[in-house]
Amino acid sequence: MEKQTLISTKTYTIGLFGNPNCGKSTLFNQLTGLRQKVGNFPGVTVDKKMGKLSLAHDEEVLLIDFPGTYSFYPNSQDERIAVQTLIHQDAKDYPDAIIYIADVTHLEKHLLLFTQLYDLGLPSMLVLNMADQAERDGLSIDISKLEKSLNTSVFLLSARTGAGLDELKVGIGKLMQQSSNSRQQFRSLSSTEKQVSQGIQQLFPDRDDYSALLYAHHYKWLPFLSVEEKAKIEQIVEGNQFESLKLQVNETMERFNKFTPIAKAAMANENPGRTSRSLWLDNLLTHRIFGPIIFLGLMLLVFQAIFAWASYPMDWIEGFFGQLAEGVRQVLPAGWVSDLITDGILAGLGGIVVFVPQIAILFFLISILEEVGYMARAAFMFDRVMQFFGLNGRSMVALISSSACAIPAVMSTRNISNWKERLITIMVTPLISCSARIPVYTVLIGFVVPVGTVWGIFNQQGLAFMGLYILGIVAALFSAWVFKKILKTDEKSFLMLELPSYRLPVMRNVWLNVWEKVKTFLLEAGKVIIIISIALWGLATYGPSTAMQNAELSATEQAVQQDLSEEETADLIASKKLEASFAGHLGKFIEPVIEPLGFDWKMGIALITSFAAREVFVGTMATIYSIGSEDNESSVRDKMATERNPETGALVYTLPTSLSLLVFYVFAMMCMSTLAVVKRETKSWKWPIIQFVFMTAMAYLSSWVIFQSLT
Repeated sequence: MEKQTLISTKTYTIGLFGNPNCGKSTLFNQLTGLRQKVGNFPGVTVDKKMGKLSLAHDEEVLLIDFPGTYSFYPNSQDERIAVQTLIHQDAKDYPDAIIYIADVTHLEKHLLLFTQLYDLGLPSMLVLNMADQAERDGLSIDISKLEKSLNTSVFLLSARTGAGLDELKVGIGKLMQQSSNSRQQFRSLSSTEKQVSQGIQQLFPDRDDYSALLYAHHYKWLPFLSVEEKAKIEQIVEGNQFESLKLQVNETMERFNKFTPIAKAAMANENPGRTSRSLWLDNLLTHRIFGPIIFLGLMLLVFQAIFAWASYPMDWIEGFFGQLAEGVRQVLPAGWVSDLITDGILAGLGGIVVFVPQIAILFFLISILEEVGYMARAAFMFDRVMQFFGLNGRSMVALISSSACAIPAVMSTRNISNWKERLITIMVTPLISCSARIPVYTVLIGFVVPVGTVWGIFNQQGLAFMGLYILGIVAALFSAWVFKKILKTDEKSFLMLELPSYRLPVMRNVWLNVWEKVKTFLLEAGKVIIIISIALWGLATYGPSTAMQNAELSATEQAVQQDLSEEETADLIASKKLEASFAGHLGKFIEPVIEPLGFDWKMGIALITSFAAREVFVGTMATIYSIGSEDNESSVRDKMATERNPETGALVYTLPTSLSLLVFYVFAMMCMSTLAVVKRETKSWKWPIIQFVFMTAMAYLSSWVIFQSLT
């Protein structure tokens, strides 16, 4: 369902457009700060950011940050969104004016889309971003000459430092007073284009020449056109022998021939040696030998930091929730309300909040790598390797993004134009360990790898953590190779990618990204966990009355026979009643299926609830092991570490069981949200069903092999 608009539709709306990596989102964040909201473009799942900008005299402007686009002839779904909005003048998100952001250090490459936007006739201005980078590179620009040549207002600024923002805000106020640009400034239509444009204008009288021409190029995929309208446009196109691809090339060349001299005349390079240093860095970071080594080193740093830096805040959070639960028990009278709050809500919520430091560190470091321009180079470096496995260099970005969350990673595949490579990327992306698996890994790694260091430097558990990620990567590449052999297509593969300039990270962007991701994780996962924790508490607390009475009676008799203390008797009664509860019956029902993997019925309950979201596993275990326990200050890890088989007395979480469970969570598709997104992206239930089946089978077989070989 589409989210509500941020403010009244009467508010003046300005669209922010630009090529990828131009600093558009950085400028958007500078102008709007925290006064922004994420929604969806109508009818699609592509995210859009909207934000309020306050100007002088209490004027407010609605800014919409459109997806990065190279031209009006898109090669990806993200680019299509920007183009279709501009073609459809009746669209809800159609802007009143346009701010075009260009990287001043790559001005010539960025002017193609600007000239196309300008020819639409909307009030527009050109913003040259990264002025600080241009100054370091020795680039100078004659703003007045550029304004005169392009016949538009030009502003030079640095979105990273904020320099020039005040002048831009004044310019935005003036932009709101403009009625339109002069039309068809940068190119003239050919006779064929004019005939087609005039024919389409008879169908859509309110469209100008250039907008009508774009209908002819894109009518087949424009979602707002009816079947009848598409048929009429097709008649016009075929009747005039309209060769879309040829005319696109002609238009692009004509525009470049016009604006290239303008850009060169306005720019001067006073320090060409700076460019040489950038090339030297590119040659090093994308080197076929040193590049992968550097990449591996950076990933090792990330996973080491997740364990080394997060331990202290995690201990504090665990202690806080333990004391909070104990405080609630002391304040509230004993009864089901107290038990629900401490054993249900606080136990489940505490079991997930404790992992926020690790998730924040992961997002922080990944955001830094994106800000400095490294991620695009990683995509370029691994393109040839990716193609061997049936993927694309852009797939690397999706796979890396999946380490945070598979949902935006799957959505990011829209910039892969090749259908086969995009589908394969979607199918294997969830095998990359996401942040939701961090809680599971953190709890279970302690049972497999002891605390300590290797060579006095590397954290052993951090290395194991990285090993799990590598295992997921290997599984993803192998699965991609299999899909490559199965799926057939005649489409040719290519990678067109602009490497952004090296730049210092904009910490405001980094912190905003970390805040958004952590907030989303807590709110989205928190809602699921609270609901499941409450439901699970009820299922684990109550059961068939006869079975519950018999369980308590049996436990009491056993306690007398074994001469147990009062506390030990209480724990034994709680354990027996849990086994007799509704949750216990559910776990017992699936236990025969999971027993060959080393899992007991309690783990079975967690596996079932984890299909809502993987991170629910820890909240489920926290709830299960809190039922009836007086020791609410112990962490879920401590309670799991002391869990013993009631029949044999042996520890439950042994090396074979823990390793089997870890591997199961590496491979299993346990995220309903990801499956829903895959369905939306592929427009079919066929592919998510195949994805669920092959990942679950891989998880089950791998866990079975590991447990059986180690026992």
